[in-house]
Amino acid sequence: MTEAVRRAWPRSARLDAPHILERIAEITGVRLVLEGPAPGGEVGAAYVRWPDGRRSVLTEGRSRSGPLVDRARNAGVPTARHELAAHVDGARVIVQQRLPGQPPEQPDAHLVRQMLAINDRLAGLLADVPAPKPSDLHLIGDGPGFCLHQPLQEHSTRSAALLRRIHEIGATGTVMIGDDLVHMDFHPGNVLVDPTGRVTGLIDWDGATRGDRHFDLVTLRFVLTGRSAALLTPLDQRLAGLSDRRYNAYWAHMSLRMVDWSIRHHDATAVDHWLDVAESGFR
Repeated sequence: MTEAVRRAWPRSARLDAPHILERIAEITGVRLVLEGPAPGGEVGAAYVRWPDGRRSVLTEGRSRSGPLVDRARNAGVPTARHELAAHVDGARVIVQQRLPGQPPEQPDAHLVRQMLAINDRLAGLLADVPAPKPSDLHLIGDGPGFCLHQPLQEHSTRSAALLRRIHEIGATGTVMIGDDLVHMDFHPGNVLVDPTGRVTGLIDWDGATRGDRHFDLVTLRFVLTGRSAALLTPLDQRLAGLSDRRYNAYWAHMSLRMVDWSIRHHDATAVDHWLDVAESGFR
């Protein structure tokens, strides 16, 4: 793969917090003070301060995820309230409550147990809401800025072989159904903990949707692949009852998402890592 080919693929822009805050002031009359970048995240987030001294987090995202976040909070999941949303230069930006805690330095068994408990709280949370179109896993066509297929097709024979497998799995079904609330990016980087390791927040709900909460457990299993049995065994026990068809569809989505993103945004070492993970996990 040449660098010219890499540059031809679309890349997601990083958050331009100073510009966004200026535009928010112009649009809403609210002038927020930038305190600095927030840790983690692929696209970025920033810490901001309101005129009254409150501290919040600025991100790009979907304003329609706010009601889903509220449902999770009402079910006992620590989530941030959306405080302001605005449409800025073609993108939706959200200012949300800043929760206490920091991302864990290393995931451990205690964290996994807490994440399993959070996942349980998401079961059936949308059963009383009219079902929209099922969530697309993008196994046979590109997602909106992620899960792109062409990068895998062109990167290497290995990634092209993975894409063929993803397409084969997609031929048997490409959507996720269910009445659960699904976070869609459920991994330790989107969790905050206090100094004792207690979870104080689950963040980055931008992709939240209706579906099967087991998708989030497959996501967590994908990200933790290669870690100790103490972390993986509880997940594998929970996922043992998931049908091979559903499991492979969710694993194929994660394989596509992570390999595509690493091809377009990271280096060869990252690509090889996610290819290793992807190839190791199909049933």
